[in-house]
Amino acid sequence: MNKEFKSGYVTIIGRPNVGKSTLINAIMGEKLLITSNKPQTTRNTIQAILTRDNYQIVFMDTPGLHKPKHKLGEYMVKVAQSTLSQVDVIVFVTTPEEEINISDKYIIDQIKQSKPIKILVINKVDTVNKEKLAKTIENYYNYFKFDEVVPISALKQKNVDELIKVIVDKLPYGPKYFPDEMITDQPERFVVAEIIREKLLHNLQEEVPHGTAVEVITMREDKEKQCVNINATIYCEKESHKSIIIGKGGQMLKKIGQSSRIDIERFLGTKVFLELWVKVKKDWRDSEAILRSLGYK
Repeated sequence: MNKEFKSGYVTIIGRPNVGKSTLINAIMGEKLLITSNKPQTTRNTIQAILTRDNYQIVFMDTPGLHKPKHKLGEYMVKVAQSTLSQVDVIVFVTTPEEEINISDKYIIDQIKQSKPIKILVINKVDTVNKEKLAKTIENYYNYFKFDEVVPISALKQKNVDELIKVIVDKLPYGPKYFPDEMITDQPERFVVAEIIREKLLHNLQEEVPHGTAVEVITMREDKEKQCVNINATIYCEKESHKSIIIGKGGQMLKKIGQSSRIDIERFLGTKVFLELWVKVKKDWRDSEAILRSLGYK
């Protein structure tokens, strides 16, 4: 065993919309995971890999723990819970609160008996004063004695480096699990589909974005034109939702496509030709067959 190199798996866990994906993006220094102000943005466990000269951290971003309303929700909760026994460190993310959030109590009760090191991260500290932050830390620490407490602002990049130091300190000495240049375990198609889904979350209101899924049908490199041609389908649950996604004169779909293309080009490092289609799959979130076909296994 290498006594100079540290490595391990770290799960980022917490209720929906506390900034878990924003935190991983801040740690990685680039946008790997989609973010939005809507809950349950993350649907799969996604690994981000941070490698430096003396350590490698494999971060696992999980769906927020919540009470499921459909088979997709059940899948998301099962994914989040399954990571708890597979990691070296649990980073529990919450936000400054006057009292402990009921959902947070549920999650803390889930991790109390697990073996990994547990770090409490208070995110969004830039939104409150020192007194409220101190009260939050006191309340949570009184409920459960975490191994470490680190207040941060993922959005403002405040104290993120300190959190990395704390995590590295808690990791065991071990091997390098992934090559230096590898930053995620997800294939390019998955990341492209997630970028498109993020634009749906940003541009659509109410229940529409949560009833959508994205499948990349084809993704081919055109060496002659030096670009990548991508054909993707957006699935929704209702005809009325399809009309909203397309928009008047196709304007909404065009807006989603244009903003998606910019981020996809940044991710792939090349020009992209993106074609989007919208199809209705009624109640797809409750269909095990459709969920499997979309990668929720």
